[in-house]
Amino acid sequence: MIQPVLKDDAFLEDVRSAGHEANGLHLWWLGQSGYLVGWQNHFLLIDPYLSDSLTHKYAGTDRPHVRMTERVVAPERLGLVDVVASTHNHTDHLDGETLIPILNANPGLTVVVGRANLDFAATRLHVHPERLTPIQADGDPVTAGPFTLWAIPSAHETLETDDNGDHRYIGYILQAGKWTIYHSGDACPYIGLAERLINWKLDIAILPINGRDPKRGVAGNFTPHEAVALSKEIGVGIVIPCHYEMFEFNTVSPLEFVTAAESLDQPYRLLKCGERFNLRYRFP
Repeated sequence: MIQPVLKDDAFLEDVRSAGHEANGLHLWWLGQSGYLVGWQNHFLLIDPYLSDSLTHKYAGTDRPHVRMTERVVAPERLGLVDVVASTHNHTDHLDGETLIPILNANPGLTVVVGRANLDFAATRLHVHPERLTPIQADGDPVTAGPFTLWAIPSAHETLETDDNGDHRYIGYILQAGKWTIYHSGDACPYIGLAERLINWKLDIAILPINGRDPKRGVAGNFTPHEAVALSKEIGVGIVIPCHYEMFEFNTVSPLEFVTAAESLDQPYRLLKCGERFNLRYRFP
């Protein structure tokens, strides 16, 4: 079992310590596609998965979700979160066993979900839809505290919309102060994606790298080379990979990503689970 760099009390102490820093953006990898973003003592979560719900759900099936990495922190201990954003309805991106305790620990929490997924998310989180904040891909941004979020379509194999034309899979452009982050959620390349992103001057792109393999039940994500190639094309300051080392059936070695980044001279950072990354200046 992979041990997080920081977990439980040590992780929470690191988060609190970073919150007292006046300048700089902080980013912690929570495993899979989950990240905690800290800016001037405010905190935003994207796609946290901090339970064993999928391990229990798929136990005894032909697709067991055997954990590779221990949990960073119990969700009920995250009583400092201002915003949670979910990219889509898959449980490792919208987990009731993670989000309900976080909601209980943060009564004023803003929960952002794609408009196409509003009713589903409300049912999973045991709240009324009005408790959640919907966002529309290519629509107006959502601002909560010092964070502003825009949604753009993501293709989890394909671009999927509901009957109203709202996208079921989205990524987020997140702005905090002068910093801009792109978190794609589950995503693979599609025509027009680079054009949507290239004018944002992204400091960080967070992209999955576990690829696509229908035989293993792995669907709809960038390969390591695709993630690096997109980042290079749009001029990302630093690309950070995710969506590996959580479940044994659905992972890749990050070394292929490192090789691709170095071959294309694309700046990158390979985080370990529970590790903090800091930005204190803007990349040229």
